Amino acid sequence: MILKKLQLLNFKNWPEAQFNFSDKLNCFVGNNGAGKTNVLEAIHYLSVCKGYFNLVDSQNIKDEEPFFVLEGSFDKKERIHQIYCGLKRGEKKVFKKDKKQYDKLAQHIGQFPSVIISPYDRDLIMDGSEVRRKFMDGVISQSNPLYLDSLQRYNRTLQQRNALLKYFAANGTYSTSDIQVYNEQLAEKGQYIFEKRQEFLDEIAPKLLYYFEAITQKREQPEMEYASQLKELNWKQLFEKYEQRDAVNQYTGCGIHKDDLQFKINDRGVKKFGSQGQQKSFLIALKLAQYDFLKAKHGFAPLLLLDDIFDKLDEERVEQLVRLVHSENFGQIFITDTHKERTVHLAQAIDQNARIFTIDNAQLVS
Repeated sequence: MILKKLQLLNFKNWPEAQFNFSDKLNCFVGNNGAGKTNVLEAIHYLSVCKGYFNLVDSQNIKDEEPFFVLEGSFDKKERIHQIYCGLKRGEKKVFKKDKKQYDKLAQHIGQFPSVIISPYDRDLIMDGSEVRRKFMDGVISQSNPLYLDSLQRYNRTLQQRNALLKYFAANGTYSTSDIQVYNEQLAEKGQYIFEKRQEFLDEIAPKLLYYFEAITQKREQPEMEYASQLKELNWKQLFEKYEQRDAVNQYTGCGIHKDDLQFKINDRGVKKFGSQGQQKSFLIALKLAQYDFLKAKHGFAPLLLLDDIFDKLDEERVEQLVRLVHSENFGQIFITDTHKERTVHLAQAIDQNARIFTIDNAQLVS
């Protein structure tokens, strides 16, 4: 899959721009704040219907402008598709494929998959379990529409169950039969999600090891462990265990919304014991493993977006990484960097057909 062309209008700090891309390596260079990362954000938007760095849609409209528009031309399996995303302040986001609007945004997820590697990925290690669940859910949803539907239904049922618990507390009542209706719905959708998350971990683990060793040249043992209450108790047992606690807390304390991922190197937690270099290498390896997972599921290469990777690794490691992802196993690549000479040298050493876009104050200079 190739992104042939990208057009921006009033997106973040960009007033207007058009990019025509190389089928393989594309680099954006410019000072911090010039708008390089915002181009990657636009590509991510067209891929998964939302931003990566800012999830509040309205905040992606350029200051004092009434709307933004993104358009991309994708070559997928030798067929060109036109993807449109538009947002007016105070209105719902509009997404179209080949001029036909989707009934639901979920219908677009997974059709044009992408993987982004960014300094912000450190949140996966340092922040709470919700960030790691969203990572799992985002990857699996790009390859499995039924998973995304099950997750949405589970979350709606969870909200309804929590609302019922609050109603009981406010009115001094409780109905086991009413709660049981939601328990059954949560168990049905939640069990499927649990199983798919476990399958995802099983599939991605060997690739995590492969890429970690390729990046670090070390024989360390990275691993991810899926932490879930369902590994110890089944759904019926969990609901029985938490029934009184949920009634008091007015919140559902058990289920797949409490799951987590534990990252380790040599059986030691990456967050607490991993060096900065180990953490960076672990995250890059994890994202490349995600890339392989999506490629295997779809049968074609997703887009790979590398944001400010020199912040993550030294120049030698960066060249090693770019050579790795420039191999035939990978598809189209987009890179941002603040140093033009460094990027030009790297690009010329790897791909004579690479395109270098120089950006200054949200303007395409060359």
